[in-house]
Amino acid sequence: MKKWQRWTIRGIALTAGCLGLFWSSTTASANAINTYIGNQDYSTPKIKKAYQSVLPQNKYRHNKPEGVVVHETANPNSNIFGEISYMTSHYNNAFVHTFVDASNIINIANTKYLCWGAGPVANQRYVQFEQVEVHSKSAFASELNNAAYYTAYILKQYGLTPKRYTTVLSHHDVSNQLGGTNHTDPDGYWSTNARKYFGTTYNMTDFVSLVKSQYASLGGTTDNTTTDETPDESTQHTVAKPKTVKYYHGGNNETATLANNYTNWTVYNHVKGTNGARKIGWSNLSSDYRGAKVYVDSRGVKKGGWSGTWYRIRFSKNSGYKYWVYNKVLNFPKVSYSDANGTPTLKTTKNYALYNHVLNSDYLSKTMAHTQDFKAETTAKINKKGYKSSDGSTWYRVAVAGNTYWAKSTSLNLN
Repeated sequence: MKKWQRWTIRGIALTAGCLGLFWSSTTASANAINTYIGNQDYSTPKIKKAYQSVLPQNKYRHNKPEGVVVHETANPNSNIFGEISYMTSHYNNAFVHTFVDASNIINIANTKYLCWGAGPVANQRYVQFEQVEVHSKSAFASELNNAAYYTAYILKQYGLTPKRYTTVLSHHDVSNQLGGTNHTDPDGYWSTNARKYFGTTYNMTDFVSLVKSQYASLGGTTDNTTTDETPDESTQHTVAKPKTVKYYHGGNNETATLANNYTNWTVYNHVKGTNGARKIGWSNLSSDYRGAKVYVDSRGVKKGGWSGTWYRIRFSKNSGYKYWVYNKVLNFPKVSYSDANGTPTLKTTKNYALYNHVLNSDYLSKTMAHTQDFKAETTAKINKKGYKSSDGSTWYRVAVAGNTYWAKSTSLNLN
C-alpha cells in the first residue's frame, strides 16, 4: 500500500537549472555512511522543476517556509516517476514539494506555497520532500547525499540554517514534537538500509550533520554544535477575533471524535473566512484518523450570510498546536434536552462543580462555581433537563442565588 493512501492530512520557486555541487570539505559526522559518502566525492543532480498545475497554492503561516520535513514513500515497489504520477492524481489526500532518489531531485510543487504531507501543524511551516525507496548500497548513499543537498539548498534559499527539530525535521519528529500526524518515517527505511548495506545505524542526527556539510558547500555558515532544540512554540499565532465571529471558550479539556462519515474536510489555522485564515491541509478521512479522539477548547460561530460553527482542536490533552475545523468534522457526546421543573437543594458535603453548559457537550463548558459557594443558600430551581447517552448521566439547569448553572444530578438532592 502506498504511503499516500495511508496519509490523511499532509510550498520561493526552485530553479530548474541549479548547478550540481561536489561534496564539501567540511567533515560530516563520524557515522560510517556519512564517511562513505564523503569518500565517494559524489556530485548532486540538477534540481528539475516540474510543477504540477493541479496542485493548490496556499500561503504559509508567516508567508514563507521555516524549514524542511523529510519523508520516505514506504513503497519498495515503485520509482520516482511512478510516485509523482500517483501523488499528482491523489493530491487531495496529500502531496509534497519534491521527490528525491539516487539520481534525481524533482520539484513538482512551488515551495513558495505550502503542501500537505505532515499534518496541519507542520504543513503551514515546512517545505517537504519524499525519498523514494532504493535497493543498493551505492543508491542509498547517493540518495542520502541528494536529500541532504536539497535540504541545505532550501535552507540557504530561505535564509535559514540547519538545526535539528527547528529547521530540519523528520516526519517522525513532527509526530513527536508538533502533533497532527502519527507517522514515523523515514526511521524504518533508514535503519533497514543502514543495517543491510553498511552494518550500522542511521538517524536524523547523522542526516543533519550531512546537511551541514552540504550547506557549507553552498557557502553557508553553521554552528556545528549538536543541537536538540524543541520547536519554538513562542511563534504560535493566537486566534484572530474578527467582529463577524463570536467565540466561546471552554475550560474543561472536553473531547470529541473525528467523524467517520464526513469526507473532504479542511483544516484551517483560523476560522475559515476570517482575517488571515488559510488552509493548512485536508483529508478524506482515511483509516489513520477516522474516529480519532481530539481535545476541543473553543467554538466560533459565524454571523451574517456565511453562518456556521467551527471548533479549535488539538491532539494532546495539555499541549500541542491548535487548528480549526468545521463542526461536521466532529462528533460530540449527544445530549437530549427537555423541559423540567423542581426545587432541589445543592449538595455541599463535597465541592461539586457547577457549569455554564453540560460538561463535554458541543456547547463547550466552563466551571462557573461550586456547590460549597452556596452554603448559605442551597435551594435551587430547575428549569431544564439534559440526558447524556454516552455515560448515562442526567443534568439539570438550575437557578440559584440569581444565577443559572448546569449541575450533574449527583450534585443535587432531588425531591
